[in-house]
Amino acid sequence: MNLINEKMIDEYVKKFNFKQMLILPVILLIVSLLILAYTSYTTRTPEGLGAPVKLGMEFQGGTAITFDSSKTPEQLKEEFSAYPVVQAREYGGGDQKLLQFGPMTESQLSDVINKINSEYSNPGQITQMGEVVSKSLQRQTLNAILFSFIGMAIVVFIVFRVFVPSIAVVISAFADIAFAAAMMNVFGIVLSLGTVAALLMLIGYSVDTDILLTTRLLKRKGELSDKIKDAMKTGMTMTLTTLAALIALFVVSSGSYLVSSFTRIDIIRDISVVLIFGLIADMVNTWMTNVGILKWYMEKTGKTETRVEKPKKRRQAA
Repeated sequence: MNLINEKMIDEYVKKFNFKQMLILPVILLIVSLLILAYTSYTTRTPEGLGAPVKLGMEFQGGTAITFDSSKTPEQLKEEFSAYPVVQAREYGGGDQKLLQFGPMTESQLSDVINKINSEYSNPGQITQMGEVVSKSLQRQTLNAILFSFIGMAIVVFIVFRVFVPSIAVVISAFADIAFAAAMMNVFGIVLSLGTVAALLMLIGYSVDTDILLTTRLLKRKGELSDKIKDAMKTGMTMTLTTLAALIALFVVSSGSYLVSSFTRIDIIRDISVVLIFGLIADMVNTWMTNVGILKWYMEKTGKTETRVEKPKKRRQAA
């Protein structure tokens, strides 16, 4: 079965110009940045603005407690609203729930534990993370993402040695990360070690399709529209098959939300959600932003014509 409609790709490449291709990506990027800015503002502290994504326990310190309850996560979050609740969610199977709290005083922690022990059955594991360790993880995570972008940008510039196509790859990767992070805020997924790994993987996925496109357009011979269509067919097939695998991973890891016989694996579910949104953004940014920029660049520099390879001269017989 052919996953890609070649006729639609052909019409898209021929009918849409540079400005039209950038409309949707620009809107998505602006909305993503507004969501991240709003989250930074609402999570601000006396020391300054907060994080652009909601931080999990690993990055701000706090306490996680598991117990059994028939109440929904929303009801539990409302019940414990007097304390710094970061997240309330299903955990494992059955009625087990997980509550994550931000940094608390000793008296607050004691009150929470006493309340859970007295009102709920089967209180389980209590995990605490110190603020000093969390601040260290924040710095290491920021450095990892920053160095990944810098390394990616250096490699791209070395490979293509042309400013406009190289910066288009970097812009597309940044827009993918911004959209995925914004959707984390929208759907209540906090920044954890697992979701950080997903964001780093997303940089690799994004650069993969962008370099595929840029290489096909700059290095290969042929008409510009034909090279774009060829790259789109290959790249879209790659992304759609990856999305299908991630959706299957989400279904299996979501467990009791969808199929009662499955076991919930929350960290895998969060990773799959981040990657799904990131790949959706990657399809927009690669095949609209990057295609539009490269098409404009090649038309402006006169590199759209077909290059015909000269025939090799035959050696004359001695």
